[in-house]
Amino acid sequence: MWVEQRYSLHSQRGISLFGLIFSLGILILLAILAMKVVPTAIEYVSIKKAIIAAKNGGTTVAEIHKVFDKQAEVNYITSIEGKDLIVTRNDGEIDVSFSYQKKIPLFGPASLLLEYEGTTAKNGYAPKKTE
Repeated sequence: MWVEQRYSLHSQRGISLFGLIFSLGILILLAILAMKVVPTAIEYVSIKKAIIAAKNGGTTVAEIHKVFDKQAEVNYITSIEGKDLIVTRNDGEIDVSFSYQKKIPLFGPASLLLEYEGTTAKNGYAPKKTE
């Protein structure tokens, strides 16, 4: 009987307290990072939809900027404005592009830099805005 009890104690497996605390710490850090990144990703999707609406709603650069600014106001887009859009004409068709960076402070001197860009061009190439 003592042998069975000793064997069952040695065969028990599980996570130690240190392992549990370490795992929870990693999960909490990932959750905090996700809570900071997800809103910027949602805004990026909204911007992509807004440039499609701007392309379809305007025939001149000024009209495209105006339509985008209206979409930005409705969709709570704060990262870029209509004046930041790059409007080009390719093969008689208007293409609207954008490019911006979003800096997310994490803790202390550490921050995360996300670079977003998008276009309505069929080839997927978004020209960079010249400063």
